[in-house]
Amino acid sequence: MNTHEDSIDNGVNVEALLGARAALTQAPQAAAFVWRASSEWVRGTHTRSKVEKFFGLGEEQSRGKSFDFDTDHPEIFASEDNGATPVEFVLVALAGCIGAGIATVAQNRGIQLNSVKAVLEAPMDLQGILGIDGDVRNGFDHITVRYEIDADATEAEIAAIVAQSQKRSAVFDIVTNPTDVNVEVRKV
Repeated sequence: MNTHEDSIDNGVNVEALLGARAALTQAPQAAAFVWRASSEWVRGTHTRSKVEKFFGLGEEQSRGKSFDFDTDHPEIFASEDNGATPVEFVLVALAGCIGAGIATVAQNRGIQLNSVKAVLEAPMDLQGILGIDGDVRNGFDHITVRYEIDADATEAEIAAIVAQSQKRSAVFDIVTNPTDVNVEVRKV
């Protein structure tokens, strides 16, 4: 890297990331990860979920701490509003995944980010989930992500960074492509 590129700091260790990529290219079986979350109903529409351990690099991994998330629904749905709705968490996940990619791609391309802001909107017709109209989809009609990015780059370079991040985003892929979901139930 030249001196200018060495002064770029978006908080991403691209050298380590590229090293991991090279190692996983040589040992593709280590790239098979299993992400986990556990969940427990609290009361009403309130659920508490936890993220702590995952499988990766051929063995169980522990972060050494856990992350707790509360989901609920607003009071207008006769709920207690103890957390964001599950569909809002989908938007948060999408914003976080693409945002992390933007920082990584910019760092790798030697572009300093000054600020990255996004607003995500996803219209939804509640007639589906409330059982009012069986022909109305339960999920989002669509998702719009609007970015405002201040970077030491041209508009075309910024657009390319966002496009590359979107292309490599796991959450973008999850929400734009069908994913098999298997639900198993066990009475205790």
